[in-house]
Formats: sequence, C-alpha cells, structure tokens
Amino acid sequence: MRLSLRRAFGDDAFRIADIYAPYVKNTTVSFEYAPPDAAEMRARFLRISAEFPFLVCEADGEVAGYAYADRPFEREAYRWCAELSVYVDGKFCRRGIGGRLVGAVEEICRRLGYRKMYALVTGENENSLAFHGALGYSVSARFRGQGYKFGRTLDVYWLEKELGGDGVYTRFPRPASALSDEEWRAICGREE
Repeated sequence: MRLSLRRAFGDDAFRIADIYAPYVKNTTVSFEYAPPDAAEMRARFLRISAEFPFLVCEADGEVAGYAYADRPFEREAYRWCAELSVYVDGKFCRRGIGGRLVGAVEEICRRLGYRKMYALVTGENENSLAFHGALGYSVSARFRGQGYKFGRTLDVYWLEKELGGDGVYTRFPRPASALSDEEWRAICGREE
C-alpha cells in the first residue's frame, strides 16, 4: 500500500464526511449526534484551513484518513495552543496512517509557532488514549460526566503535548497559509 500526505481541498469534503460519519453514528468517539453532510464538512474545512493545517492521507490514491488542528479556545492568551483531531477510515486502521497524519500536523504547528497541542478523548476510547500516549501526549485532566450519548454519561480526557518552548511567545503563530510550498513538500511530500 502506497501512502501519501497532502493538504486537504474543499473537494475532499464528501470523502471526509464519509470517513467521519461512522464515528458519529456508531461510537462515542464524536459527541455529535448527526453526521455532518459534505456541505457542512466543506464549510468547516474552509474555516479551519484559513488558519490551521488540514491534511489527508491517501492510500493508493484513496483518501484513507484526515487530521487537522483548530483553536481550542477563543481568548487571545490561548493563541499558542491548538487542538488536534484525527480520523481514519475503519478499513485502513492500524496501518500507520493516524500516526503519519498527527506527526505532520504537529510539525506544521511547530513551524507556525504553536507551543501546545491538545486532544480531547472520550474516556471509553481506550484505543485513542493508547494511540495518543504512544505519540507523547499525556493526560492533563479527566472531566467526569461531560457528555451524554447512546443513553450513557461519558468522561472526557484532556491530553496535551509540548511542541515548542517559551520562546514562541515573542509573536503570535502564523497561519498555515504562511508556509511555503517547499515547507509543505518537506512535511507532506514523501510517499511510503
């Protein structure tokens, strides 16, 4: 299987919505109750990608997963923090796609000037907790009974990872659009 990373495009919205839908309909991984359609995913993509990286991983030419960073909070003092989201099509799980996507999003955020990367994980999602732990994320907090889905109350774990030191505070992070084509290729451009 040939894997390649690239920036997502608006035209990827249908496939991204298709990958995300089972997580919404069948699991507590997502706290959404109804899967967003392609138009909603495109709108989310356009909002997020104006400032943050939004990537897809292709497996033999098919979009097999996606990941992005976004603002976890709105206040200015949090501008050096980003929240990670990553989803992989079930038929492509456990093939290294999630790790590649997360590594690339982290590297882009590091280059843009972010200090912290956060991930919110449902308490019963042991696979995701182990996945993030293996990538260097540590649990910062456990929020009990934060969500309610499928007739049960769910805990949420707040995980974090350090991307850069205190030196990043000399300026606000740059938007993802500030990266040169060479930087994008250096991070995403190789196939495996």
